[in-house]
Amino acid sequence: MNTRILGILAALVVAGAAQADPVHGDWRTTADDNGNTGIIRVAACGDKICGTLVKALDGSGQEIASDNVGKRIIWDMEAQGGGAYAKGKVWSPDRDKTYNSKMQLTGDKLAISGCVLVVCRDGGTWTRVN
Repeated sequence: MNTRILGILAALVVAGAAQADPVHGDWRTTADDNGNTGIIRVAACGDKICGTLVKALDGSGQEIASDNVGKRIIWDMEAQGGGAYAKGKVWSPDRDKTYNSKMQLTGDKLAISGCVLVVCRDGGTWTRVN
């Protein structure tokens, strides 16, 4: 009986690990128009990918107060395979614009880009925070 329970628990742990997307985790953004960066926590949001600003940093990397901490930055992003993500939205606090966006994960780098109508913006490459 105990062996059976251990087997079920092991299967649940393996299944949970298999569901974690490689993009999940904390990411430091590139500097915005004001020279500030942020830490975005990327996680599952149902069957999509979302990201929330968990920390705001000034140009020297010191934590600063921001009304944007706790706000959703990424939502409705869908994994496309091969490290590609698309069909989502990214909100840029420095411009207060929401972009139809895509992301490309390569190792510990996450390239972000998006467009509003015909105006596109390269959101830079974010770096995974350990």
